[in-house]
Amino acid sequence: MPSSHDNTCQNAATWIRFRDQMPVVQKWAYFDHAAVAPLPRSARDALVDWSQVACKEGDTAWPQWNSQVGGLRNLAAGLIGAHAEEIALIHNTTEGISLVAEGFPWQEGDNVVTLADEFPSNQYPWINLATRGVETRRIPTERGKVDLEQFAAACDRKTRVVSVSWVGYSSGWRNDLCRLADLAHRRGALLMVDAIQGLGVLPLDVRQTPIDFLAADGHKWLLGPEGAGVFFIRREHLDRLRPLGVGWNSVVHSHDFSRIELVLKPSAERYEGGSQNMAGMIALRASMELLATIGAEALSRRIFEITDLACERLQGLGAVIHSDRSPEHKSGIVVFDFPGRDLQAIRQQCLERGVVLSFRGGLLRISPHGYNNSEDIERLVDALELNHA
Repeated sequence: MPSSHDNTCQNAATWIRFRDQMPVVQKWAYFDHAAVAPLPRSARDALVDWSQVACKEGDTAWPQWNSQVGGLRNLAAGLIGAHAEEIALIHNTTEGISLVAEGFPWQEGDNVVTLADEFPSNQYPWINLATRGVETRRIPTERGKVDLEQFAAACDRKTRVVSVSWVGYSSGWRNDLCRLADLAHRRGALLMVDAIQGLGVLPLDVRQTPIDFLAADGHKWLLGPEGAGVFFIRREHLDRLRPLGVGWNSVVHSHDFSRIELVLKPSAERYEGGSQNMAGMIALRASMELLATIGAEALSRRIFEITDLACERLQGLGAVIHSDRSPEHKSGIVVFDFPGRDLQAIRQQCLERGVVLSFRGGLLRISPHGYNNSEDIERLVDALELNHA
């Protein structure tokens, strides 16, 4: 039986190997995965390989690429405990949310309940339904904290969809998806989740957490390129949504172009109407394979350790932490400020010293990944101390 020392050494080796996969560390202490992540070596290599084959072989390699993309669908399903037929490959989170917003069978007088501090992509598709007589109820939060009683009170017999982020982009607040799913379902509504700030590094099993829809681009915590993401639709809802973006690839006879008959695929692939971003999907698959070797459970523990350390060191510099760091709500995002100081100037000066972080909603934001380590935290602290001086 392995000793605790053996387990510690094994864990340390895991993070060293992961860090080795991230060339960004050669220049930057990178704390901006909640914005756009750097690519790992494996994703870069996948893109290079694809481009070389595309140059030399043209579309003769298309069946090989298509098989790789199919493998991504299986990976995404495995990541959240779904069935492969419940996964569609999409370009971005906005597209996934819009599949629900525009495809749902609304009736005049229906309403959607969401949060007032959601990312715009989880607000505008719902607000846009006003022309169809659908009301969007935007519930205020207190520094990202969600009052479930207030949220529940906003839901009524005309609420059809509850749409929230798993993790708030501007606060780091992690929602309890099980409680929100229960809240929505008890009122006859469905739960749509913008998962972009958690997917890949926070555990989720849709067999245990009964969300109805999920969308996430891969360019943040999944370490993929922009323009490649995933959409989950629980299979019992497949025929509830009106299919959007229908094209040659939406039908069961997708490669028989001479047969014009609208027989939709009995899976979420019906939403993949046209040609894919093959290069982006193949690179995202490489990134997801890398993360799968570690697992979301281990990644979340690691990220919580790094963010806890960061909070301790930041508070030592006089920073005020605005993110909820309780076990049930913490995430990989930490939002903080230095009262009375120019935070935009601080961010710029950090960049000049090789430290990448964000300025969001009038506050500073860090979002480290599992390959970040204590040395990166010290670089952040040193840059902030110099700013303070």
